Amino acid sequence: HLYVALICPWASRTLIGRKLKKLDDVISMSVVEPALTEQGWRFGDYPGSNRDEVNGATYLHELYTRADPAISGRATVPVLWDRKRGTIVNNESAEIVRMMNSGFGELADTSVDLYPAELREEIEALNARIYPRLNNGVYRAGFATTQEAYEEAFADVFAMLDELEQRLGDGRSFLSGDRFTEADIRLFVTLIRFDAAYHGLFKCNLRRIADYPALSAYVAGVLAIPG
Repeated sequence: HLYVALICPWASRTLIGRKLKKLDDVISMSVVEPALTEQGWRFGDYPGSNRDEVNGATYLHELYTRADPAISGRATVPVLWDRKRGTIVNNESAEIVRMMNSGFGELADTSVDLYPAELREEIEALNARIYPRLNNGVYRAGFATTQEAYEEAFADVFAMLDELEQRLGDGRSFLSGDRFTEADIRLFVTLIRFDAAYHGLFKCNLRRIADYPALSAYVAGVLAIPG
């Protein structure tokens, strides 16, 4: 069972993995409401959200406590839950996507490989560059507590976007050419939110994705993939 928030880019990684691997009927899903409460993520009736039909929890933190009564810290999404054992399997989106890619055998669509062996070195290198500068960079900018930290994150974000614009400017469909991989999932969930959220609310306002021709074409191409 998968617990997600639709507004969360990390959770959206797992939603895309679940859809592309055709695991909809294998992995059931609960969606929290899109606003954090004083107790964190809550299940409810906001449009697009639903109740926790597996554990009957009101708040996501109840699942963490059920898995480990001594837990402390924030209760984050996504969460992959084991119905049989009654505990959390994993709450790291990158690891959950890889589980979906190769951990469900014939239950998943084996024709889709988001982490092909021949591209793994390139995928790891892309992830290692894109995550700190862009995926997390927008949050480093948006939640910076000093001007210096903000400016450093801001510079990283747009240096990475400029680099990606150049990479995609050669006409390739995806980061590794014609193969859609987990690296594309990780990039896409940030790009699709950029103009709507990060540009204004997170003050990453030097340019929009709409101002990058290659990145705009890339986003359109990813959106055109069924699911």
